[in-house]
Amino acid sequence: MRRADRVREGMGILRKAYPDATISLRFRSTFELVCAVALSAQATDASVNLVTPELFRRWPTPRAMADAPLAEVQRVIQSIGLYRGKARRLKAMGRMLVERFGGEVPGTMEELMELPGVARKTANVVLWNGFGRNEGIAVDTHAKRVAKRLGWTRHEAPEKVERDLVKVLPRSDWGDVTHLLIAHGRAVCTARRPACEACPLLSLCPTGPRILRERSRAR
Repeated sequence: MRRADRVREGMGILRKAYPDATISLRFRSTFELVCAVALSAQATDASVNLVTPELFRRWPTPRAMADAPLAEVQRVIQSIGLYRGKARRLKAMGRMLVERFGGEVPGTMEELMELPGVARKTANVVLWNGFGRNEGIAVDTHAKRVAKRLGWTRHEAPEKVERDLVKVLPRSDWGDVTHLLIAHGRAVCTARRPACEACPLLSLCPTGPRILRERSRAR
């Protein structure tokens, strides 16, 4: 079976397995979304969701965030990794949104990537979940790991994984594939001990049978 066919069949299986797969970060506006996604770099979504209610209660707009005392922002988000740098970038992001974009989060890839703390992955997440726009595929650690194990890519670099996926998936799938791969990576295809025996994609996976054979020999 061609790789493109395996990817498309795999997407159908993932949709059935995770019909409610969606972003797990909590937000009420595109500003809250871009801040939350920026905070989630090298941190779990669960840890971000613990601090954002207080963060956005105190500084709910770009202007408020830009004017917030740095030490106070750091205190609110200090349970998240790299919180000092992230606090500085949140304030800088708020300032740029006010000064360059009229206090509104822009809706294009190029403009989003001008914001401090926003790289391509973050921009892809914001465009899909905040604006409903499929401009690319957000590749996080879960998506990269699962895609590589499934043979959907051979690459490690997120931009190369994204390039492989957009070649074989229709544009209408670009936004959803991230949520589906993340859901599968959390539930079944975990980093340390994937539950290959319970995987609905096992028949399409070149890695799962090898893992199961190695476990069987080790018994």
